[in-house]
Amino acid sequence: MLQRPGGQLSPAPSPGRKGLYAGLVLLGVVVAGVVAGLLLIGPREPEPAPAAPPPPRPVPTSTLTSPSLVESELVATGQAIAAAITQGDSAAFGKLACEPQSPAAMQQLQDKWDAAGTVTATMVQPVKVAGERATITIHVESPKGGKKDTDFPIRKKADRWCIPG
Repeated sequence: MLQRPGGQLSPAPSPGRKGLYAGLVLLGVVVAGVVAGLLLIGPREPEPAPAAPPPPRPVPTSTLTSPSLVESELVATGQAIAAAITQGDSAAFGKLACEPQSPAAMQQLQDKWDAAGTVTATMVQPVKVAGERATITIHVESPKGGKKDTDFPIRKKADRWCIPG
């Protein structure tokens, strides 16, 4: 028995009811947590699709040359690259560079070509052009059966197409 203020006695709550109340409170917390979780991860209204990016600006070719002239200049550059590789001529290859190459760099290239032996190089069509930049692919084959395609970045500098670097 419990004594209340004012001196009245009341029976103590039974242990079964305390467990019942605690269980109901715990169940309420769990249900509230589940509802909150479902609201957070539940299906949402679809978000509007992002606006399409603006179309890329066209990259103009040189205004002084026609596309056919640019193409013929690039083909000539590609053929010169292939010829220098086939002939194993690092000096000719160096003349195709946009910047002068050091004698050490040219000797290193010549040593690699000498070690590779005889190869045949040809230009692969088409040339990829984007304004004053292009990519020329050179196909190289050795008599031993080795084959490799190499992309050469090309750019326009001082009215000529050259290999940067």
